Amino acid sequence: MSNLRQRFFIADCPIRGEVVQLKDALHTILNQRTYPQAIQVLLGEMLSATALLASTLKIKGRISLQIQAEGSFKWAMAECNHLGEVRGLADFESDPRFEQATDSSTVLATLKNPVLFINIEPEFGERYQGIISLDQPTLAGCLMDYYARSAQIPTHLVLASDPQSSGGLLIQLLPRTEEEKTTIDEDLWPRLIMLTDTIKADELKQLDAQEILYRLYNEEEVRLPDIEQLSFACTCSKQKCENALIQIGEQAVQETLDHQSPIEMDCQFCGAQYKFNAEEALSLFGKHLS
Repeated sequence: MSNLRQRFFIADCPIRGEVVQLKDALHTILNQRTYPQAIQVLLGEMLSATALLASTLKIKGRISLQIQAEGSFKWAMAECNHLGEVRGLADFESDPRFEQATDSSTVLATLKNPVLFINIEPEFGERYQGIISLDQPTLAGCLMDYYARSAQIPTHLVLASDPQSSGGLLIQLLPRTEEEKTTIDEDLWPRLIMLTDTIKADELKQLDAQEILYRLYNEEEVRLPDIEQLSFACTCSKQKCENALIQIGEQAVQETLDHQSPIEMDCQFCGAQYKFNAEEALSLFGKHLS
């Protein structure tokens, strides 16, 4: 499968992990706009990261990563929900540094006053937003630093991406029971980190998930639930466009119709177009043309 997420567990110890690979979904997202390669790579890493992080949540809803900055790079976001549906987008101005670069670290190094937000939005319940410092040279490094400081869950993450595919691997050390503290080898977590870091970028993007896990952890008893399918999906809809028109108000809608009819609203994530003629737009405010 070209878009997948493989969960895994290490038997008899509180360690879990995920492998994510994206190809078709990545192509769909990158084809919405013309991106320099470095920004394509950054978006691919962000998409793999959100798919990995979404799997650690025990809620129905979605998680997103959003980078905001000043200067030629405006923002980028990637999102994944509990169904494994992903989407992403970036906004930027032409910059020779982006055109010449081939890796995401170059983009991160050029950001002016950057902030990385992690947003968790349950279907029911309160939203959560965390702020992550972008003071590490890689996106993976920034996320690991966040988990170490805020979530206090030992987490190790590797990401790899190019314009054709992206991949990621995450392992976490969960809180141990009193019995596990005495029976589990203290060197296990450092050893798994060391093994995880031996994965090459091309292997992470191209090898079968089970082969990746065998190569890395063949001396451990790795348990594999069923593979999950990931896919591209957009949350846009005509109803959301109607709500947006209602929000800007009747006067603004009428002024828009005076210059442009029908009103056209385009989704930047998927390219869908929604049109509202005068009758449709004004009926949102209880008015009907004779």
